[in-house]
Amino acid sequence: MAEKVFIFDTTLRDGEQVPGAKLAKEQKVEIAKQIAALGVDIIEAGFPASSPGDFDSVQTVAREVKGPIITGLARAVKKDIDALWAAVKVAKRPRIHTFIGTSDIHIQKKFKSDKDKILQWAVDTVKYAKSLCNDIEFSTEDAARTDFEFLCRSVEALVKAGATTINVPDTVGYAMPGEMADRIRRLKEKVPALDKAIISMHCHNDMGLATANTLAGVLAGARQAEVTMNGIGERAGNAALEEVVMAIRTRKDIFKGLYTDVNTKEISKTSKMVSTLMGLPIQRNKAIVGVNAFAHSSGIHQDGILKDRSTYEIVRPEDVGVSAHAFTLTARSGRAALKHQISAFGHKVTDPQLDAIYEQFLTLADKKKEVAIEDLEALVQEELFKVPEIFKLEHIQFLSGTKATPMAALRIRKGKDVIEEAATGNGPVDAAYQCVEKIVGRKFTLIDWGLNAITSGEDAIGEARVRIRFKDTIVSGTATSTDVIEASVKAYLAAINRYIASEERDKAAKKVKGAPKKKTAKPSL
Repeated sequence: MAEKVFIFDTTLRDGEQVPGAKLAKEQKVEIAKQIAALGVDIIEAGFPASSPGDFDSVQTVAREVKGPIITGLARAVKKDIDALWAAVKVAKRPRIHTFIGTSDIHIQKKFKSDKDKILQWAVDTVKYAKSLCNDIEFSTEDAARTDFEFLCRSVEALVKAGATTINVPDTVGYAMPGEMADRIRRLKEKVPALDKAIISMHCHNDMGLATANTLAGVLAGARQAEVTMNGIGERAGNAALEEVVMAIRTRKDIFKGLYTDVNTKEISKTSKMVSTLMGLPIQRNKAIVGVNAFAHSSGIHQDGILKDRSTYEIVRPEDVGVSAHAFTLTARSGRAALKHQISAFGHKVTDPQLDAIYEQFLTLADKKKEVAIEDLEALVQEELFKVPEIFKLEHIQFLSGTKATPMAALRIRKGKDVIEEAATGNGPVDAAYQCVEKIVGRKFTLIDWGLNAITSGEDAIGEARVRIRFKDTIVSGTATSTDVIEASVKAYLAAINRYIASEERDKAAKKVKGAPKKKTAKPSL
């Protein structure tokens, strides 16, 4: 008999805990709507008690995103649960998700308590949450290192108290797949109450085993997988949604009778949206969604693919929404052709967005003569997911050489004002960044800067990604251009614009009634 594996997406909660991946409310809603279109069952939209801004974001997702269950995370504290419930109760299908550490390490070192007190605390928390909502998930944090007999005792008491889903996390990526499978299997055998609840997996990737441990738990009887798009998350990340879903779909001989409701053709689109909006690049050789995932350079492999795709492809690119056909466009390609190809990517654009993309396309086509699919997709991503342009680059000029002092001159627009500035630096990019800081009037710390060629050849589009820090906040920015210095400056401005826009939204969010006032450190299961 077929059994469903529920997909619990925590991209907007655990995924957003990556430094520099902070999202504005509008971006969270945009990603949540796409994740809903992907067909996940549960969306964990954030940690409402952590800040007024996160409260507002979770509440907006709960109100506007239809289809999946909407939840957030709360510590086993009444005020956290109240904040979570206030945020998600507007959803058609709300859930309360709360947790407490159950390993000896957490009980003794973090709580300075004992097992009986922690268990009573957990049970009381579930009972209180149950008085507000019927759908309760409880996470036994650090379950992979929890004494097994205490884990069994805790799970039984939590289900009897009203928990409908029990999460068994490998919080620090400690377990081996065989251990995880054995733990889930024995848990089901020794806790009869689990017949009334779903076991969930939430595995971290500290040793590169998050997907393997999640799938091992599913094979042993877990029926919910907690995942993130592109495997992003705290430290080394979480189990990747695309890997877990495609493994279950591809290896039907192993996952007999198991299925998910994920529309796999939306995977590539969702992956790129998350990468762009969060400013987190996808490694080229990333399984399923990396640009090399379906690339074959070896002559032997190419020959095999031409004869029969199954020789070297276990997943068809079109099954995850990747076009298997290369093409080029020129300046003579009209708006209709452009719109048709953008639709083939799975994107819907408004007329103003199409006009903006078309203008950028013509500029690029004049430089490159022929525009490849990757070039066009880069233009579409940049237009659809661009940061509000508080500061906009209008002109850049730079001087550099082996014996010359690098110098840059910028013209930047802010509203109706045009500001010009010049500066020297260690190189042309550094000089340009000095100009930007003079114009903006703030000093930022550059944490990371990187360039990536989206296409091949001398006229390839370069994608620049930066991460900067201002005070205690880290933000990222991304931009593309055939000129890498221009791309670098635009990416720096995108990061600054994102910070300023977020700062303004946070000020407005503080006025939201019912939102908690004190910021709380975000936990990771």
